Amino acid sequence: MNYTYERLSDGIKIAVSDDHTFGTDAVILSAFANIKRKDRALDLGTGCGIVPFLWLRDEAQSPVHCLDIQENAIEQVNASIEFNSAQDRLIPHLCDLREIEKEFSAECFTLVTMNPPYKPINTGFESLGESARIARHEVCCNIEDAVKAANFLLTYGGRFCMCHRPERLVDALSIMRKYKLEPKRLRFVSDKEGEQPFLFLVEGKKGAKPFLRVEAPLVIKNSESKFTPEMLKIYGSYADGYEDKIR
Repeated sequence: MNYTYERLSDGIKIAVSDDHTFGTDAVILSAFANIKRKDRALDLGTGCGIVPFLWLRDEAQSPVHCLDIQENAIEQVNASIEFNSAQDRLIPHLCDLREIEKEFSAECFTLVTMNPPYKPINTGFESLGESARIARHEVCCNIEDAVKAANFLLTYGGRFCMCHRPERLVDALSIMRKYKLEPKRLRFVSDKEGEQPFLFLVEGKKGAKPFLRVEAPLVIKNSESKFTPEMLKIYGSYADGYEDKIR
């Protein structure tokens, strides 16, 4: 497989391909998760590995894990690991999250993230390659599968962070509560000030008491279609010259 390597920072480059690339949603999710250096963290459905590789821009970050059901995704992550000499910093797993207990023991992580497929089966354009179809449609997992896996993996008080489309908000919050991942933080994301949000970010905490904090909306672009200061901070040095890649 031929990969292109995109710079995320001076110390990290990531392999991207036609099958597995990344967008704004995953970058925002990686920042929203607010990983701590001592967190034992796992990214579900990692694709090219963008979320964990963004975490690894912090050289002091403890080793993190990622998981995907697609063999070509894990091969691509391994290519990035080798390119960055990150064998001791990122551990990939080829695994079906619906059978998570076959790969991990219970309660072994303090942070779990996922940028899940947004579209139910038989909706939208499905005349895609297999990798894109799995990434965009709920072919191999849905919201409940992801939340159930996170519940199994997280320690008491551990955090699950996810992004999704606003029309699925009620589904996400109700399923998280069902699996004892109490929604604690919620944030909406808009392309520009005054526009309807196209994304929400939510954090649930295992075993926590009910209390949901709705944070100020995240706005991606200003009136001149340039990154807002907060987006520049989220992207870090990766933002240099990449403004045109935003949605």
